[in-house]
Amino acid sequence: MVRDNTNPSEKASHQPLSQAQLAALASRNSAVMRRRAAQAAANKPNSTRAAGAGGSSSTMLRLYTDDNKGLTVDPVVVLVLSIAFVFSVVLLHILAKVFRYFIK
Repeated sequence: MVRDNTNPSEKASHQPLSQAQLAALASRNSAVMRRRAAQAAANKPNSTRAAGAGGSSSTMLRLYTDDNKGLTVDPVVVLVLSIAFVFSVVLLHILAKVFRYFIK
């Protein structure tokens, strides 16, 4: 025979909550949710620079460490090469106009 070790008062505790108890529970839960939302808002950065989009932030510097896989190129090298490419395109346009002038 299996004995039921539960207390009869525990079985009766599964009654529905009253309106006052539900209101107290809801206000407690909403206060917790507001507090969590306030903490999350306080932890968010206020600007894009604080979020790491600025060039001088520590997250930008982390992109160019030796820990990353693949090709790492210094931003100054990319800038110089892109300016040199634009300059070469402009120079080729000027040379094409000069050669066309002498060929006619």
